Amino acid sequence: MARRFLPTLLLSLTALLGLLPVAAAVPVEPGEPSAAAEPSGPGSSGSPGGSGSAGAPGEEAYPSAEEIDRSRAEADATAGSVAAIEAGLTAARAELDTAARTAEQAVEAYNGAQLSLTRARAEESAAADRSAAAEAERSDAAEDAAALAAETYRQGTSAELSAINALLGARGPREAGDRAAVVGVASDRSRQILDAAVSTAAEAVRAAAAARTAAEAAERAAAAVGAAREQAEARLTDQQNQVTATGLRREQLLAELAAARHTTVELERHRREALEAIAAREAEAAARAAAEKAAAEREAAERAAAELAAAEKAAAEKAAAERAAAEAAAAASAASAAASAAASTPASTPAKTGQAAAAPPAGRPWSAEGASSAVAFARARIGLPYIWGGEGPAGYDCSGLTMMAWREGGKRLNHFAADQYAQSTPVTYRQLRPGDLVFWSATGRAADIHHVGLYIGDDQMIEAPRVGMPIKQASLWIMGTPDFYARP
Repeated sequence: MARRFLPTLLLSLTALLGLLPVAAAVPVEPGEPSAAAEPSGPGSSGSPGGSGSAGAPGEEAYPSAEEIDRSRAEADATAGSVAAIEAGLTAARAELDTAARTAEQAVEAYNGAQLSLTRARAEESAAADRSAAAEAERSDAAEDAAALAAETYRQGTSAELSAINALLGARGPREAGDRAAVVGVASDRSRQILDAAVSTAAEAVRAAAAARTAAEAAERAAAAVGAAREQAEARLTDQQNQVTATGLRREQLLAELAAARHTTVELERHRREALEAIAAREAEAAARAAAEKAAAEREAAERAAAELAAAEKAAAEKAAAERAAAEAAAAASAASAAASAAASTPASTPAKTGQAAAAPPAGRPWSAEGASSAVAFARARIGLPYIWGGEGPAGYDCSGLTMMAWREGGKRLNHFAADQYAQSTPVTYRQLRPGDLVFWSATGRAADIHHVGLYIGDDQMIEAPRVGMPIKQASLWIMGTPDFYARP
């Protein structure tokens, strides 16, 4: 019996199990389409060509491999574009800095040429005065020679021959002696007149040639000033044009950056300024570290040199002491052996073997009052415009500001940064005091110094930076590590 009802039981269970999904389904409200009635389109989960979306309602859709690759490519392109724009902004800033440095080099070259012209004009004037004086002496000597010639012509013979004739007619030794002295005087006077005429004529020729050379040098210096002025004007014009063009390019790059990042230009501008400020602080820190390192190395070298000199001095003093002791012992032995002879010989004053070495000349004293006056002068000019070649009062360039500041402090410096370094006493970074000068050179050579600032303490300086920027207080490291430091 059990075997007979088993197939029937299995069929009943199968039917019952087939009805379970329908019983578990959510009831359909009247008027709403049944889920089973929805067509199976190409985008449905049951379609073999589906895009990977879920097969049942409520499941999330997943991107295909093609969509993932396309998104990655777009992200890479955007990142590359952003990096290129960032590099363009950095390059634009570097180009501005280079243009500013080039323009300042041209301005200082003009200042140097102007100083050379001033010196050449002074030499020209001095040479002209020497030539005029030499010509006057030549004229006086020529008049004396003409008078001598006229006297000789009137007498029919020279003054020397006339004196000799008088000597031959002398009566007695006394008169002959007197007339012989007259012959000598006449001979010396004639010789002096003729020598003076010859020497003053030669000196006048040399002085005139020197005056011509000085005048030619002054003309060349004037031409050099003209060329330097033209070059400075051209460089400054190029700089201003580049500032304008770079500003426009910067705005365009910021707009592209905002589009690539889906932000605003203003937001990207603030972000860029923050990045540049961070980079500037890092560069200043690196510059200060380099200055500290250079100062430490120099001090270490000076200590080593001092220690070596002290060791050599100690060795020399020791050798001298040993020599003196040996000489003293030898002298004592000799004195003991010749005591009787020494007793009968008068004592003599020992000769001086030498004099004390002269003290080295003292360096120029540093004046705190002068430095304070220089700093106060420069501080009072903050905000005035940069004027190339300017010496005030409306504006100044870098070396014009430091020149006038230290003129207020009682020191006269030339309007040329390289000369100001040569006129001052070099110091190290750690020896800086307010009022000292700091210099930058593109080549590291003092002759090529192109910028100078006035140190005011706490790693700050006052400078006239460049055209378009007013005189300001700035970090000592704003242009990188200074190449030279000096005290006027």
